[in-house]
Amino acid sequence: MSSVSGELEQQSGLVGRRPTLTEMLGRAARLRCPRCGEGKLFKAWFRMHTECSGCHFHYERAPGYFLGASYISYGITALTITLIFILGRFQFGATANQLIIPLAVLALLLPLSMFRHARGIWMAFDCYFDSSVLADEDRPR
Repeated sequence: MSSVSGELEQQSGLVGRRPTLTEMLGRAARLRCPRCGEGKLFKAWFRMHTECSGCHFHYERAPGYFLGASYISYGITALTITLIFILGRFQFGATANQLIIPLAVLALLLPLSMFRHARGIWMAFDCYFDSSVLADEDRPR
C-alpha cells in the first residue's frame, strides 16, 4: 500500500475498523459517504456525485442500484400515511373524507422530500450488510 493511500485511509477512518450500522445511518442522515463519512452524496437536490471526494467510493455500484431506495421511501411513506390516518380518525374523530385529500398530498410530497435520505439509507444498509463493499479490494489504490 502506498503512503498516499495509507494517509487517505487514516484520514477517512477506514483503517482496521468497520463502521457500525448506527454510524452508517448517521452518515446517511447527514447525506455523507457511508464508507468514510467525509464526502457529500449530492451536488444538487436530485443529482448525486459519482464518487466520494474523500475515499473515492463509487456511489452507484451497478445500473439500477438505487431501486432499493424506492422501497425504503415507499415503506416510510406508507407507514406515515397509515399512522396519520389512524391517529386522525380515532384520536381526533376526523372522517375518511376529511383525511383523504391531505393524506394524498402528503403521499405525493413525502417521497420527494425524502428522496435524498432514502438513497443514503439504502447505501448505508447495503454497505453494512454486504461486506465486500468496504473490503480492501474495493478501495482506491
